[in-house]
Amino acid sequence: MKSFQKEITLKPFPRGYHLITRLILEEIPEIKEISIGMLQVFIKHTSASLTINENADPTVRSDFESYINELVPEDAPYYVHTYEGSDDMPAHIKASLMGASVQIPITNGHLNMGTWQGIYLCEHRNYGGSRKLVLTLLGN
Repeated sequence: MKSFQKEITLKPFPRGYHLITRLILEEIPEIKEISIGMLQVFIKHTSASLTINENADPTVRSDFESYINELVPEDAPYYVHTYEGSDDMPAHIKASLMGASVQIPITNGHLNMGTWQGIYLCEHRNYGGSRKLVLTLLGN
């Protein structure tokens, strides 16, 4: 069993849903050494999240942003945690709904995802800043 772990820092992204599959693969060339295994990607933040979805049509990403903003609105009168801005508490809720990690099978040195799947960084803050990811590879 082989294992690798690396922490990377992503440049700041604007609010929205961003494909980061290529960025992750550039940072972990050790994936080529794994014939059967898993990659876990974990985000070390409470106001951004990760998910896997459509990698071709960018309107899917904008629809995600529109939908989640309807689901979790800013400036709701019941929010108590408001001192970090009107986008902060909604960002925490959105991050919990979307999740802090994704796991992807590895087959013959490649991510074994569907043709139209990609890893998204879901940036829920207007000015979230750089984001740290922990990439963990396990396999043979």
